[in-house]
Amino acid sequence: MSAESASETPAQRSLTEDEEHLARLGYKQELSRSWSGFSNFAISFSIISILAGCLTTYGAGIANGGPVSISWSWPIISIFILIIGFTMSELVSAMPTSGGIYYWASKLGGPAAGFFTGWLNLIGLIAVTASVAYGCATFFHLTFLAWGWQDEFSLNVVFVFFLVILTFITVVNIFSSHLLAVINNISVWWHVAGAAFLVGVLIIVPDQHLSVSQVFTDKFNGSGWADGSTSSLVYFFAIIPFGFILTQYTITGFDASVHLSEETQGAAKTAARAIWQSIFYSAVGGYILLLAVTFAIPQVDGVPDYASIPAGGVAYIFDTALGSTWGGLLLFVSSCAQLFCATACLTSTSRMMFAFSRDRAVPGSRYWSKVNASRTPANAVIFAAVLGAIITLPALKSVNGIPTAFYAVTSVSVIGLYVSFAIPIYLRWRAGDSFEVGSWNNGSKYKWMNLVAVIEIVVVSFMLMMPTSPFGAPWRDEFDWAAVNYAPIMVLAVLLLLALWWTTSAKKWFTGPVKTIDEDVVRAFEN
Repeated sequence: MSAESASETPAQRSLTEDEEHLARLGYKQELSRSWSGFSNFAISFSIISILAGCLTTYGAGIANGGPVSISWSWPIISIFILIIGFTMSELVSAMPTSGGIYYWASKLGGPAAGFFTGWLNLIGLIAVTASVAYGCATFFHLTFLAWGWQDEFSLNVVFVFFLVILTFITVVNIFSSHLLAVINNISVWWHVAGAAFLVGVLIIVPDQHLSVSQVFTDKFNGSGWADGSTSSLVYFFAIIPFGFILTQYTITGFDASVHLSEETQGAAKTAARAIWQSIFYSAVGGYILLLAVTFAIPQVDGVPDYASIPAGGVAYIFDTALGSTWGGLLLFVSSCAQLFCATACLTSTSRMMFAFSRDRAVPGSRYWSKVNASRTPANAVIFAAVLGAIITLPALKSVNGIPTAFYAVTSVSVIGLYVSFAIPIYLRWRAGDSFEVGSWNNGSKYKWMNLVAVIEIVVVSFMLMMPTSPFGAPWRDEFDWAAVNYAPIMVLAVLLLLALWWTTSAKKWFTGPVKTIDEDVVRAFEN
């Protein structure tokens, strides 16, 4: 036996490289590390899900800007999101933990930063799970309508489907982590093949298409603001930014690669690559899909029928341009993709709740941080699903046929998630060269990349909290509570409650990440 191996502790000899890295961060390996690098990429790619976000919020993009909001906003905002992804890839390489977002904030900014970041991230994840499951329910309902299996669209029916889907993905998530990895691997190929199929059908089947000029220059204002103007400053600086929700909502949830890092092999490198690659490939694939849908927009008397899209969404385009058989088939392909997406969302949410509870930040922590015989946090899965159902109750109401509350839930998910990203990204920028980077890093480029990422998040979050319709503006005569964008109400209320909770109680007992591994083991790897 060599002198070097003789000096190793038993813990050092028994732990893998991933477990050693986790031990240095203060945690023992509790979850099953059975995910490959591809599986880690797959879960973020599945959650981004171009067949979900692109299609469920397409109506919001057309209503707020028209085709130019699709053809120009998507690639521009995607570049900014890719920069955000690069900054998070660097952070996960240095600190690959399940609760990575708030763990980073805690280590770089102290317990208060970690507390607020963790809660914003958790709320965002619960909201995105709920919104994806609701969108999935809507698409299955629209599919059955197209096939003649149901008679009329009903928000009550959608909500029942929503509850069934939540129950299904909860049961799936309670089973083994390895099963979830397999499901996400399948999901990648369903998304790739499904998107290619949709694009092919949208190119070949319709009798007519919009011109290139119409797709890249046509403007439309169906928001109700500025009397439908497409030339005023309001249109360019308010209406089009309202449409950013299409891109920002679709390309989100890539923090799943962080939350599953404790179950991924070679996480310091593979999780880092998975984040930016899932964003890049989704941005390219999503753009091709969106252009195909936009070119297929129906025309009435030679004029594109943009006005029918905000309420009817892509279902109107599919049915009118393709007919009920083809339209129903495309809706079914998208519905299945959204089911994959919702399953992955709940996986990511439960891992975040497990990690946050492990550090005793969530009431009832000992229940949510418990893992079952399959080494999955089953209690956290169930709790996240129940909360998702509760916050989606307002979606039972609609305004002019549009489930405004659905878009509000998507706004809450986007704001919660991206603001939680912004805090550690800013803190890493503030740390400068003193930050100890991992094997994957941005070098000196972090100096501008992190700053750009934070600014983009602040600007888009502000726009998503504005009333998207005159019916939701309290100072207008046509004000209707059903049309209110309750995203700012919920976000501000949460921030106020968190501030009160922190000031009166949490700061006395929440000290940040709690080590779950023997201190001697941690010191052994630090030496």
